[in-house]
Amino acid sequence: MTAPIDPKNMTCEQFQALLPELIGTGQDINRHPHIQSCALCSALLADLETIAQAARELFPIEEPPEELWAHIETAIKKEESAADTKSGESGGSEPVKMHEKPAGEPAL
Repeated sequence: MTAPIDPKNMTCEQFQALLPELIGTGQDINRHPHIQSCALCSALLADLETIAQAARELFPIEEPPEELWAHIETAIKKEESAADTKSGESGGSEPVKMHEKPAGEPAL
């Protein structure tokens, strides 16, 4: 088993290997001892933060309208109801095709 690495004595390679984990924890990486003493890794972190901010601006998180789930639930219930009605007519022995065109309807 290897001894834990002292954050004050990390090499850039060790820090950069640890960086994804640090980012994932949500810690303030700018307070990490290696960042405070290493211009190279500090610049790398600044570049990563710039890229992350640009990505958030390109693809902003949009909340769906409040009524969306109600519409989805209503649509599912209508399809289930239509399936129940159709299976009741055929005795339930044939599979139900949800988007089948009624007989005699002209083809497009």
